[in-house]
Amino acid sequence: MSIYIHGRNGRMGHALTGVAGQLQLEVHDSPDQADIIIDFSSPEGLREILQLALVTDKPLVSGTTGLGEEHFQALHAAAERIPVLWSANMSIGMNLLYSLAAQMAGVLGSQADYEIVEAHHRHKKDAPSGTALELGRHIAAASARRFDDVARLSREGTDCVRRQDEIGFSAIRAADIIGEHTAFAALEGERLELTHRVTDRQIFARGALHAARWLLNRSPGYYNFSQTLAD
Repeated sequence: MSIYIHGRNGRMGHALTGVAGQLQLEVHDSPDQADIIIDFSSPEGLREILQLALVTDKPLVSGTTGLGEEHFQALHAAAERIPVLWSANMSIGMNLLYSLAAQMAGVLGSQADYEIVEAHHRHKKDAPSGTALELGRHIAAASARRFDDVARLSREGTDCVRRQDEIGFSAIRAADIIGEHTAFAALEGERLELTHRVTDRQIFARGALHAARWLLNRSPGYYNFSQTLAD
């Protein structure tokens, strides 16, 4: 398998290049020379690489976060012609945490108050992180709630009393934290905390390459990282 890395000069781009070298994978400077495209860029950069993927008829793996509804519409539209896999997090452990959080919310339902706290390095632009939002979506779906109706992405001011059924988010930005996420389910007198911490950025690179191998030669369609763990 040969790859083209979009966003090669960023943190994840450097990690991908390093891991690809360890695995003796060829990294091309042009998407039309590669078997598959891996994207860790920006919301603006995603639009550009989607067009290149369609023009060159290449599968696309993307871990770019901070996306809006229009970006997901573009990803789904592209998936009608090429295989597309998008994930907010390429970590095997984090994708397991999604399932555990959904199981927790499925049992506790509206009995619990749900909060998500995430921490990243000082340079991260979007907040809450895409991973935190995806974690919230799993909790909302498992507890029969519509995410957009219950997500409270920040709190400030003098009217911060918790609303019924809301899922709260808090973001920490400091130093060189790679990524930490905790899902709280609080009941009167007790609480559950599910936490995932990353200590090596290479796990995301290895996960992206795992996803790329899985996606290669798939039929056009929209896929997620959890599907790569089921096979």
